[in-house]
Amino acid sequence: MNLPKGIIFDFDGVLVDTEWAIYQSWVQLYAREGQEITIETYAPCLGAGYTHWDPAAHLEKLTGKHYDWEKETPARQAVLEADLELMGLMQGAAELMDWCSVQGIGMTVASSSSRRWVQGWLEKLGIYHRFAGVFTRTDGYPVKPAPDLFEAARLCLGLEKTECLVIEDSRNGITAACNAGIPCVAIPNRMTAQSDFSAANKLYSSLSELLVALETIR
Repeated sequence: MNLPKGIIFDFDGVLVDTEWAIYQSWVQLYAREGQEITIETYAPCLGAGYTHWDPAAHLEKLTGKHYDWEKETPARQAVLEADLELMGLMQGAAELMDWCSVQGIGMTVASSSSRRWVQGWLEKLGIYHRFAGVFTRTDGYPVKPAPDLFEAARLCLGLEKTECLVIEDSRNGITAACNAGIPCVAIPNRMTAQSDFSAANKLYSSLSELLVALETIR
């Protein structure tokens, strides 16, 4: 792996451990209705949002009921955001960003989540200003595994594909990076630990481990 001139971060599950809280909010809603949703069933949502598979529609299919999602969604959102209120950055995230700044390595964020969600958390954590650009599905880009988000993030950095590195935690995200032709590394978390990351250039246990690897590149 060459030393990148730019790093493109996914958000959910890479910078902040949001995916577990989001999944648990669905687990609680399903349980209320006497249903179960496993990580394997929910997996198509990881890195892609609900475009490819919708847990709301799946719940309605299981129960045969129609729900008032204008009421249910804000209530579920409030619970999960409360769960995340004290959540900080993932292990090694702050150190990696500091190192990139010292090295002159540009940073962007590319996420299948909404701008309200991503920018809101980046601002809450005080790191929004550190990124040259933030790209989300509500900015008009197709979600992963489509390559558009990563391509936009790369163009923002003004770099060639081989000069960038994508950091992802989901199979959809790794596939998107591959579709964009940008080198990528996978850092699984408790939601994606069983995913197939064979398409990634490297697999690391944390951003801390990735930083150690990058520091050894000359």
